[in-house]
Amino acid sequence: MSAELVYLLVGLGLLLATVLPTVLEGRAVSPPMIVLAVGVLAGLLLPGEDPVEPILNAELTAHLAEACVIISLMGVGLALERPPGWRSWRATWGLLLIGMPLCILVVALLGWSVLGLTLPAAVLLGAVLAPTDPVLASDVQVTGPVVEGMDDVDEDEVRLTLTSEAGLNDALAFPFVYLGLFLMGRGAIGDWGLEWVLWTLLGKIVVGAVLGWVCGWLLGRLAFRASGTLRIAEHGNPLLALAATFAVYGLAELVGGYGFLAVFACALAVRSVESTHGYHLDMHRLIHQLETILTLVLLLMLGAALTAGLLGQLTWQGVLVGVALVFVIRPLTAWLSMARCPDVARSERWVIAGFGVRGIGSIYYLSFALSSEYISEGLQLWAVVAFTIVLSVVVHGVTATPVMRRMDQRRMQGTVTPPG
Repeated sequence: MSAELVYLLVGLGLLLATVLPTVLEGRAVSPPMIVLAVGVLAGLLLPGEDPVEPILNAELTAHLAEACVIISLMGVGLALERPPGWRSWRATWGLLLIGMPLCILVVALLGWSVLGLTLPAAVLLGAVLAPTDPVLASDVQVTGPVVEGMDDVDEDEVRLTLTSEAGLNDALAFPFVYLGLFLMGRGAIGDWGLEWVLWTLLGKIVVGAVLGWVCGWLLGRLAFRASGTLRIAEHGNPLLALAATFAVYGLAELVGGYGFLAVFACALAVRSVESTHGYHLDMHRLIHQLETILTLVLLLMLGAALTAGLLGQLTWQGVLVGVALVFVIRPLTAWLSMARCPDVARSERWVIAGFGVRGIGSIYYLSFALSSEYISEGLQLWAVVAFTIVLSVVVHGVTATPVMRRMDQRRMQGTVTPPG
């Protein structure tokens, strides 16, 4: 794809990102649906020797998606009002510790038995499709930080749970991506199994969480508690959020922790120092704008690639796996994981379970894996993952607005079904 076409697509995407949120507000159509459709149309109409090449350039795509996800994770962390806790985030922990592993297991089994993938590739498919997306799920998440001078907005359980889940499971899916890669290239499981459990599954999570929280607390103290001109919040420059995103991510990765988790923990820690200052809103707005730009670029690339061969190896079995994940596997595993959550009403459980949006996180994980190892089933994996993302964008984009509006109306009327 030529540089001229890239500029054209990015400019068109920015125009759409500017206009669509206002035009589509309150409608059962989401901006990602429109941007993806424009990408499909561009792939059909615009010239180019190999429109599918940009999305299949694993290293380039991985870096773009990586930047999009970490920026989004900072925004998600800054938006949350309720601090993390075992009881206050009970539904979230259930989704992460029960629902996500079950989802990975079922998808991996389908990949192995129905798609005929090798066991390592099947595990990788399950891990890639496991995380809900912090980028494309904005319609069902907390919209932004509540600061001093704004009307207090109650964080309902649905938005809180979907937001906190998206903030954490992008990092917690990483051990299972590594599990698939280890199964491919590191020999018998006895040679590396203990290392995977102690370091890849546990150690890297602890390092990322602790480092991110400490850095966030220090940055929060600098922004809100420092004396004189060092108190960054008083100057109103929101670049601290972007600086923290990249610095904390890079530091966590350098020392071996999970950078995604570190960025999210950093944002939560910054909020914990001072939760009502208007500076949080300034930082969140900057993050949201950058996230929008990167998202539209990736969706345009994905849409163009769909019409240029990315779905070439999609079979009815692959369609079956994608449909099963969106309509059956995610809803059922998520529902089961929240069975013992007394704070979540039955109707709200179904909303949480149904909105497991797949998107940019899955693009990143697959690109990362394919840039790390040669995988003979790579094109087959891309076909299934791309189909599932498109299905999720369409289904969840159409249903998010009416479902959330109805849920809010029932909550205001006091008719939400009690837990049980």
